[in-house]
Amino acid sequence: MIEKDKYFDLLSTKFQSSDEIVSEIINLKAILDLPKGTEHFVSDLHGEYSAFQHILRNGSGNIKEKIKDLFHQTLTSEEQKELATLIYYPEKRLKVITLQTSEEWYKTTIDQLIQLIRFCSSKYTRSKLRKTFPNRFSYIIEELLSETNAHNDKKNYTNQIIDNIISLNQADKLIIDLSYIIQRLVVDHLHVVGDIYDRGPEPDKIIERLMTHHSLDIQWGNHDIIWIGAAAGSPICMMNTIRISARYNNLSIIEDTYGINLRPLLTYAEKYYEDNPAFRPKLEADHTFSEEEILETTKIHQAAAILQFKLEEQLVKRRPEFMMEHRFLLSKTDFDNQTITIKNQTYDLHNTCFNTVNPEAPSELTTEEAEVIERLLHNFIYSEKLKRHMNFLLEKGNMYLVHNENLLIHGCVPLKEDGSFQSIQLNGINYNGKALLDFFEVSLRKAYQTPHIPDNYETDALWYLWSGECSSLFGKKEMTTFERYFIKEKETHIEEKNAYYALREEEETIRNILAEFGLKGTDSHLINGHTPIKEIKGENPIKANGKLIVIDGGFSKPYQKTTGLAGYTLLYNSYGMQLVAHKPFSSIKQVIEEQDDILSMKRLVDRPVERKLVKDTSVGRKLQNEIDELQYLLDYVNYYYQK
Repeated sequence: MIEKDKYFDLLSTKFQSSDEIVSEIINLKAILDLPKGTEHFVSDLHGEYSAFQHILRNGSGNIKEKIKDLFHQTLTSEEQKELATLIYYPEKRLKVITLQTSEEWYKTTIDQLIQLIRFCSSKYTRSKLRKTFPNRFSYIIEELLSETNAHNDKKNYTNQIIDNIISLNQADKLIIDLSYIIQRLVVDHLHVVGDIYDRGPEPDKIIERLMTHHSLDIQWGNHDIIWIGAAAGSPICMMNTIRISARYNNLSIIEDTYGINLRPLLTYAEKYYEDNPAFRPKLEADHTFSEEEILETTKIHQAAAILQFKLEEQLVKRRPEFMMEHRFLLSKTDFDNQTITIKNQTYDLHNTCFNTVNPEAPSELTTEEAEVIERLLHNFIYSEKLKRHMNFLLEKGNMYLVHNENLLIHGCVPLKEDGSFQSIQLNGINYNGKALLDFFEVSLRKAYQTPHIPDNYETDALWYLWSGECSSLFGKKEMTTFERYFIKEKETHIEEKNAYYALREEEETIRNILAEFGLKGTDSHLINGHTPIKEIKGENPIKANGKLIVIDGGFSKPYQKTTGLAGYTLLYNSYGMQLVAHKPFSSIKQVIEEQDDILSMKRLVDRPVERKLVKDTSVGRKLQNEIDELQYLLDYVNYYYQK
C-alpha cells in the first residue's frame, strides 16, 4: 500500500497520464545518447577576479576552438580573433568598434553568432538550449536558429527580422545576448577546486559571479575554510583572515566589502604597536596608498598576528589530541634576550612586537584584547554579505567530490612514507583516508550551525584543517608563520610536506587513493589544486602516468615569479581531457583593444577510446535511475488499469 501510494502521488503531481510517462521515458533515454557536456575545472583563484572572469568568458579557450572548427575555411585567423573578442566582452568591444560598424557588418556578425550557437548547442536538447535564451529576444533567437538555407521562404522571413532589428537600433543588444548564450553553451558544468579567498583583492566578486553560474560545484580550499571558520565564530580563524588581509593590503575586503568594522582593532593596534618592516603590507607597484594608511595596516597586521599566536596556544592546550604542542612558540620565547629555542637550536628574534605578551603567561589575553576579539567576532558573525557568501560555499561546497569517475580534492589525502593512509585520533576515534575527509566535513557543517559557541570541538577542528599535520587541506607537518616573521634563518621557515606530495608521482599511489573513494575504472583521475606547479623549473602538472592532474599554476600574482605562468585550467569534453596553461592576465582593456588572449598552450591529458556520452557520466546514472522509476510506474499503472 505504501508503494502504491507513492507512485500514485507521483502520477497525480507530475504526470497526468501514462502517455506523459512514456513521453518522458523516451526523452530521457534520448538524452543518455547525447555526447557528455564539457566540464571546466579551475582552482586557486585567490581573489583574482579579472583573470578568473576572463577564463570563464573564453571557456579556457573553448570558444576560440569552436570558432576555428566552424569558420576555419571562411574566416582568417585575425577575423577569428575579432569574433572571439566580441563574444568575450560584447558590450565593451561594441563601444570600441562602433565607428566601423555598418548594416552589412551587423548582418554578417549576427549570422556568424547564430551559426556558432547552432554548432555549440549540437549536444544539447532543444529544451536545454531554450533555457539559455534571455527573455528580451527569446522568440527572435529561436526563429533565427530554426532558419536553414534549404528553405528560401523562411530565409526571407529571418532576413526581415534582422533588417528590423538593425533599423530599430536593437542589433547591439541582440549581439550581446547571442554572445552570452555562446559563453554559456561552451561549458556545461564548472568545478572550482578550492581557494577562492585570500591574497587577491576581489574574492567577493568571484563569489557573486559564481552565484549566477548555471551549474557548478566547489571543493573547499584551506583559504576558504578559514573564512568559513570566521563566519562560524572561530576567533582564531577570524584573526587569521585579518592578518592575511593586512599582509596583502586587502583590509578593504573586510571593511568595505563585508561591512565589518575594524575600528576596535585599529584603536587597540595604534595604542601598542609602531612601524615594523616585517609587517609592512605587500604592495603592487602602482599602489595609491598613503604612508599613513600603510602604517595603520602595519600596526593592524602586528596586532592580528600576536592575537592569532595567543589564541593558537590556547587551542593547542585545549585539544591535546591535535598533537600541535610544537606550536607553543610564545611559551618557548626568551623575552629578555629576544631569542627562541626550536628543536634544540637557539635563534635570535628580529622585528618583534611582543608589547602585549605577558612572559609569565604568554597565551593569556588581556581584558582589552578579549573585548576587542568579542566585538570583532560579533561583526563577522552578523555581516549579512559574509553570511550570504559563506552560505553559498556551504550549499555548493564539499571537502571532495566524486564526479564522472574523477576525484576532486583541493589538497591531499594524508599518507605515510610507505603509501598507507595516515591516521589521527579525533574524539576518540581513528580516522584516515576517505573517513578522515568525511569527519572534517561533518565538523565544519556543525561548527557553522553553532556560531555562538567559539571554542567547541567542531570550531577548533576548523583551525586544525588550516594548519594541522593530518589536515587534507594543509598537507604539511607544521605552518611556520611565527618563524617567517621573526627568525632570519631560512631553515626554520621550511614546511615539510606530507608524503602524499612525493608519492603522487607514482601511478600505484593514485590508483590506491582513487579506489578508497570507490573509483577503480581506467578513465578515473585525481584532480588537485593547492600547490603551485613550478613550470619555470620544469615541473609537470600531469603526474602518475596521467592519473593525477594539478591545476594550480599561479592565479595569485605573488606566485607567478616562481611558477612562470598564471594558472592552469582543465577541460573535459566527450573526447577527453585537455590541460590549459595561462599567461599572466594584463587587463580587460588590452584584451579588447589588442585582442590579446592569455592562453599559453594546451596539453592532451588523455583521449578515451570511445567518445563519452551522457549515459557514461554521473548525470547519466541519475537519469537512468529516473528512467527505471518511471518504467516501474508505467508498468504499475498499466497493470492497475488492466485489472
